[in-house]
Amino acid sequence: MDNPIRHPLAYAREVNDLSQNELAHLLDRAARKRGLRSGADKTTISRYERWLQRPNRETQLLMADAEVFDVPVANVDRYGWPDWLPGSEIPLPLGSGYTVQVLRDAQKAAMDRRTFMTYSAAALAGLGAQWASIEPDHLASALSGRTTADHELIDWLEETSRKLTGLPTEQRQHTIKMMDAHLETVTDLIEGGRHTGTSTKRLHSLAASLSTTCGWYRFDQGKHYAAGKLWTAALHSSHAAGDRDFGAGVLSDFAYQSNWLGQPNVSVDQLGHAITGTEHPTARSLLFLRRARAYAALGERSLCYRDLSEAETALSLQPVDAAPNWCSWMSPADLAVDSGQCLLDLGQIDDASAKMREGLSLLPKARDKTRGIFLTYQAKGLLQSRHIEHALAVTEEALELAHRIGAERCVAQVRELAPAFKPYRQVDGVDDFIEKLHAA
Repeated sequence: MDNPIRHPLAYAREVNDLSQNELAHLLDRAARKRGLRSGADKTTISRYERWLQRPNRETQLLMADAEVFDVPVANVDRYGWPDWLPGSEIPLPLGSGYTVQVLRDAQKAAMDRRTFMTYSAAALAGLGAQWASIEPDHLASALSGRTTADHELIDWLEETSRKLTGLPTEQRQHTIKMMDAHLETVTDLIEGGRHTGTSTKRLHSLAASLSTTCGWYRFDQGKHYAAGKLWTAALHSSHAAGDRDFGAGVLSDFAYQSNWLGQPNVSVDQLGHAITGTEHPTARSLLFLRRARAYAALGERSLCYRDLSEAETALSLQPVDAAPNWCSWMSPADLAVDSGQCLLDLGQIDDASAKMREGLSLLPKARDKTRGIFLTYQAKGLLQSRHIEHALAVTEEALELAHRIGAERCVAQVRELAPAFKPYRQVDGVDDFIEKLHAA
């Protein structure tokens, strides 16, 4: 089955205004300089772009040649195929001079149809490393001495945003236009510079929060390009507010997206940076848990177990301060289910099923989106243990829930289970459910 995300090679080729034939010609020319033959033609390039074939290392080095994509050879080994391929977009450096530009760019991207695009692994690595190595700079002196923003307006924006994000999952899908409007208003206030001191920090913090929430909505709709743009804006805004802790949460969101898109190596890299940016036990528990998921996907058993232990230990602590808002939902239910998913990836089916049952029993009803995702994890485990009727019931529940809350990402996740059901068409209800999935 073709990968639903457009191949980075197709995007890199189009950015450089190359047809498949032209790329093949450049590869051949680069090979001849080395006394070699590339063996690549239009058909081969097409197979690469349809995820049907992977170029060997020699061919990748030809692609990295200065006359083709002009990428440092070191990136080929560091990031792996296809993550080293160039993209047209490189995140702007962190700093107050770029914050408004990034926020405006993110709002445009929210309306963009290029859902296949994401930042490259190399771009994400650079953004994460930059965030981890610098401290927030002083706000530009040009912002001082002007008329301050209306504090009552900022109060209203903060309170309204809290109410919107606090709605049950099923209702939240209908509020995105209001959230977008709030973000635009906050960006206008920041750009106008009519604020000082505490007001400035509050506006940047609010922009970070709104950008994160709007980004998650796009992510749930499968609009990964827009989500990445909005999270980049959130990272810039939290940096401008001097909120290192929130920045760690944004990097964690990028890591979650990378793991979701089948790039666990990128997820590990981002979470390594994020863990250095927060001390709260609940936040650290979430970050270690997400990195454990990435290690499990990579088959790194010992590293996965190490991070699961760290996550469990951190969550068991009783901190004096409340958890940051971006991770305040983290609970024993999340720890149990994601631990179960780790065990499932590592082939421990029975232990995984027990953990997932435990987590689902603990999950509050208000967290319907999380429940839908957890149900698909449980269904996958049930299919692997050949409890087909139970798996069918759980998957149907997940699909109904995904449709009700309007989360395309959850619908797609359920749809991915269809091939695993096909060998069991003789089981009552399976054939009808497969047809329902196709229709979805």
